[in-house]
Amino acid sequence: MTFLLRAAHEKDLEALYRMAKGTGGGFTNLPPDKPTLKAKLERAAGAFARDEEVVSDDLFVFILEDTATGKVHGTCQILAQVGTELPFYSYRIGRITQHSKELDRTFRAEMLTLCTDLDGSSEVGGLFLDAADRSAGVGKLLSRSRYLFMRAHRRRFADRTLAELRGAIDDAGNSPFWDGLAGRFFDMSFRDADEFNAKHGNQFIADLMPKHPIYTALLSEAARQVMGQAHYSGRPAMRMLENEGFVFQNYIDIFDGGPTMIVDTDRIRTIREAKDAVVTAVSDAPGGAPIQIIAVGDLARFRACLGYVNKNGDGVTLGTAAAKLLGVSVGDRITYAPG
Repeated sequence: MTFLLRAAHEKDLEALYRMAKGTGGGFTNLPPDKPTLKAKLERAAGAFARDEEVVSDDLFVFILEDTATGKVHGTCQILAQVGTELPFYSYRIGRITQHSKELDRTFRAEMLTLCTDLDGSSEVGGLFLDAADRSAGVGKLLSRSRYLFMRAHRRRFADRTLAELRGAIDDAGNSPFWDGLAGRFFDMSFRDADEFNAKHGNQFIADLMPKHPIYTALLSEAARQVMGQAHYSGRPAMRMLENEGFVFQNYIDIFDGGPTMIVDTDRIRTIREAKDAVVTAVSDAPGGAPIQIIAVGDLARFRACLGYVNKNGDGVTLGTAAAKLLGVSVGDRITYAPG
């Protein structure tokens, strides 16, 4: 295994742009727009360079690179705190019960309420992996390494973490949810609105959308069916989030209706199960050692890979390939979690 996760650099712009063009739309954190991506990399460089261990408006961008070829195969991001400069808007799915004495009937109606309940949370997002690598087992490395970074810098992240999953989009790039709700108030296609959001944020939705709750019975059947449903390509990511402890709590994206998954940061499985250890030996084939996600370094020096780790007295034996990838030798400290 020669895949290494590392901090993104300015030189990764072309690779990010290539991946952004392959997302198929609805991927707000990875828009196919070079100036926006360049601004993200500059913002990430500032976050990696900041030494203060306090929660701030940081964006961390990571790259998955095959060190054997130098090719970039994936990317992911962490937002330390959403809703700092502009509110973080969601729709909350709720219900209201009403009773009529005259009719002797009880009515239960489902409603969507525009809210900023999730302001202040950390967010994991922007995850993209080349299609050819999705069956190679590196998706877990790309996704879960973020939690090891959060654990290493716990004070820089909020007590709650969310992940927004892309909602249902048809083959033509249209969103049934957008067409059934927000699209009725804006003279914009979903693609145009999504592109505008990626570059400028979603404040325009809050400015122009009705502030009162919306009865879902007034929406089209197609819009109602996709509320809280992840895009088919995002279902494996949803399962990985669920395995980490994330749950759907009736918050959905205001553009495509995709589910927002939420967890208490300290209850994220990888954070809870990770261990720190000193490398006491390096071996080509640690006997019976399981594959682990292994991380070293802090901030811009953070690196992670898959490799063998075996308990060895007061320390661990590390596989030679992982030691080489991470630049680790005997006496160095690593963090690892079950792969």
